[in-house]
Amino acid sequence: MTPPPTSPADGPAHDPAATAREALARLVRDVPDFPEPGVLFKDITPLLADHAGLRAVVDGLAAAGRDAEGRPVVDAVVGLEARGFVLAAPVALALGVGFVPVRKAGKLPGETHEVAYALEYGEAVLQVHRDAVAPGARVLVVDDVLATGGTLAAARALVEACGAHVHAASLLMEISALPGRAALGDLPLHVLTTV
Repeated sequence: MTPPPTSPADGPAHDPAATAREALARLVRDVPDFPEPGVLFKDITPLLADHAGLRAVVDGLAAAGRDAEGRPVVDAVVGLEARGFVLAAPVALALGVGFVPVRKAGKLPGETHEVAYALEYGEAVLQVHRDAVAPGARVLVVDDVLATGGTLAAARALVEACGAHVHAASLLMEISALPGRAALGDLPLHVLTTV
């Protein structure tokens, strides 16, 4: 059993991103031909089921919301539906800030901002409550995978529609064969591993 990682207060020798990368390499499994032939799906459920691995990943993702001394520099964490929720909520707890869900259209009960973005075959819409993020707030956006960048760009637009600022995006993995970074301009990205 892998010992749990130390906290940022345990000193400069601790590298949360390196510990998280080790957990990802050990616990994310490849599932060929899912959800359709030719797709290699990255299954994070074994990672989520492993306490030490999940803790390492949460620490690694949260590092993007801390300064060099380990102090939080963000006011909220935004998570993207659906796997981003599973990661963003514990990152928000680790940083001592609130969690804000960005959801698919029609899932939030209050007044929302919404952004449409392109999918391979069509369009999707993401929404956030209009009062979910305070104007001027610094936000860390958390998701599982950076692929084409459309979802992350839409989340950034939603945060900015609230009058807030995206400090950075923190992601488990980036698919290097896809142009996700190009869609995000100057958004600072904190990616734990590239596949």
